[in-house]
Amino acid sequence: MDHRRIVEALTGLLLAMLTAFLSSTIVSNALPTIISDLHGTQSQYTWVVTATLLASTASTPIWGKLSDLVSKKLLVQVAILIFTAGSVLAGLSQSVGTLIAWRVLQGLGLGGLQALVVIVIAAMISPRERGKYSGPIAAVMSVATVAGPLLGGVIVDTSWLGWRWCFFVCVPLAVVSLLVVQRTLTLPLVKRDVTVDYLGAALIAAGVSALLIWVTLAGNQFAWGSATSLALAGLGVVLLAGAVYVETRAAEPIIPLRLFRDRTTALATTASIAVGTALFGSAVFLGQYFQIARGYSPTAAGLLTLPMIIGSMLSSTGSGILITRLGRWKAFLVTGSVLMVGGFGLLGTIDHATNMVLIGTFLFVLGLGLGMTMQNLVLAVQNTVAAGDLGAASSTVAFFRSLGGTVGVSVLGAILASRVSALTADGLAALGVAVPAGGSSAGIGTLNELPAPIAAVVRAAYGDATATILLISAALSVITVVAILLIKEKPLLTTTGLQRQEREAAEAAV
Repeated sequence: MDHRRIVEALTGLLLAMLTAFLSSTIVSNALPTIISDLHGTQSQYTWVVTATLLASTASTPIWGKLSDLVSKKLLVQVAILIFTAGSVLAGLSQSVGTLIAWRVLQGLGLGGLQALVVIVIAAMISPRERGKYSGPIAAVMSVATVAGPLLGGVIVDTSWLGWRWCFFVCVPLAVVSLLVVQRTLTLPLVKRDVTVDYLGAALIAAGVSALLIWVTLAGNQFAWGSATSLALAGLGVVLLAGAVYVETRAAEPIIPLRLFRDRTTALATTASIAVGTALFGSAVFLGQYFQIARGYSPTAAGLLTLPMIIGSMLSSTGSGILITRLGRWKAFLVTGSVLMVGGFGLLGTIDHATNMVLIGTFLFVLGLGLGMTMQNLVLAVQNTVAAGDLGAASSTVAFFRSLGGTVGVSVLGAILASRVSALTADGLAALGVAVPAGGSSAGIGTLNELPAPIAAVVRAAYGDATATILLISAALSVITVVAILLIKEKPLLTTTGLQRQEREAAEAAV
């Protein structure tokens, strides 16, 4: 494909990406209002996010496998439709439980988009040339990340709209992206005989779900050492062990274990798990910090994340251009991962009264690190594996990044809830307010109904507790640094995924 056709095809893909990312991020600043309006809890707050991540995690490898069977364009369009349907139904929710259910449907579509866009780009553009196009990709991700919370904040702050329009507003954009993809994306289908390992996918999803439910509810709904706790943990381990057994015997496993024999894939996957855990698990709660702990409006909370987005856009664009020019990528990954540790470490020092200029500076450092790390980890893997494994390898890295994010949101959310509960109890005791034996009912779902002194205690508790999960994110990011340092750099290929697939198919026929 020449440059003009690549740009045309990228336009449709980027519109699809914009739809997905915008619909995902638009909820972040609206969630405190949504949970308060529907009288939800901190655990439900976490699960509104976790449900989408879990569904996208479980479905991502399946979308990757399907891309080897049917038209990639058709799959992208189906993913957009599923995501849009989930958005509309989520906007009609009358309870937090219903909202969580429809967020699962959103996650299925999101899993398709995050896998397929990367796979299609790999098919069209060689690893060496991909840096030239990383600028527009990074720009779309950054614009969506900025515009989503801002738009969500404006919608929530506009009395005649309400939070439900956070889910409805992206429907027109989704329709436009469908039409553009239909017109601009034309890829030849290089078919091969593939069977989808549905049993493996089901076991993975069920096992991860059991463990996430255990981590989220243990300590709140039941004791860590209770029979219920042990049963959930045991069920999760057994299901995942069964998944490993199935994957070792499946003709076309969802997660091909042989890929991990390659050092680059194994280390990049390890790094991606840590990145996902730190990124999703902490970023989800930044909007909550700005609104609950600092008292900013949803719109202002979106604006306060701008330093991180600007840093991410600058570093991803700049590193992409330099990687194309130099043909080297490891130095950028190492630098980015170190900046991630530094950014999270600095953010781990904040409390409910930290100077906002300092927080903005810390977020900028974190953004620089994330921009250099996330896209280039996928590039390193795609540059290493055989063309026939591009779909599986790309979706596997995305799977483990999403898995890390899902676990991160649940685990860090549980830690945050426990820490907030303890700090709230301490604050109330300092005020001379007796705390019931079962703990205080003061929290995010009742914040607007609390007396001012007690509400101030809850807000301070959220602000101080956020630092704890950011410090944990910094520690997890160290794993990313170590994994990247151990990756052996390989020169970037100059052939596209399609060219490599056609060549490998021709060699197999001979």
